[in-house]
Amino acid sequence: MKKVHLGCWHREIPGFIHVDFCDMEHIDYKSGIDELPFFDDSTIDLIYCSHAFEYFDRNEAVAVLNEWFRVLKPNGILRLAVPDFSALVRIYKDTGQLGSVLGPLYGMMRIDTPSGPRNIYHKTVYDEASLSDMLKLNGFHHIERWDWRFTEHAHIDDHSQAYFPHMQKDSGLLVSLNIQARKVAR
Repeated sequence: MKKVHLGCWHREIPGFIHVDFCDMEHIDYKSGIDELPFFDDSTIDLIYCSHAFEYFDRNEAVAVLNEWFRVLKPNGILRLAVPDFSALVRIYKDTGQLGSVLGPLYGMMRIDTPSGPRNIYHKTVYDEASLSDMLKLNGFHHIERWDWRFTEHAHIDDHSQAYFPHMQKDSGLLVSLNIQARKVAR
């Protein structure tokens, strides 16, 4: 199986091809995740992208999904994790603390790239219905939630395992919307 980890940053998953524009040793392709010219059509079995898709606005997201659709094999899996707007609203309502949700909402991150440091920000947010609709409109089907505990990358502590309060994985609220879908021929 050919598996790709997009927007991996410092997280390395054994057996995956790593793509990010960060300048880190484990990254196989130092590139943005929106254009994947180094992969041929229909050659990837699984794309995993944790908390990087929201860095594209809704218009950009269409082109990104089209590119990911292009490289996935028929019946290939797109596994996404993004901040869960519904969970963030609940946290804000329960705590009244804006600071508890600012990071997942706006997500400023400073990264090192081959051309120097760069700040990137979240440009949108999703709930389950809006992300499912976006995926359907772009040719994906069999859309369902996935549980990080039952993946081959469960041992990698990334944002798909983000909880409030922080690190309370047994009793906290999951603030990551983990959705996967399959490529079905158009």
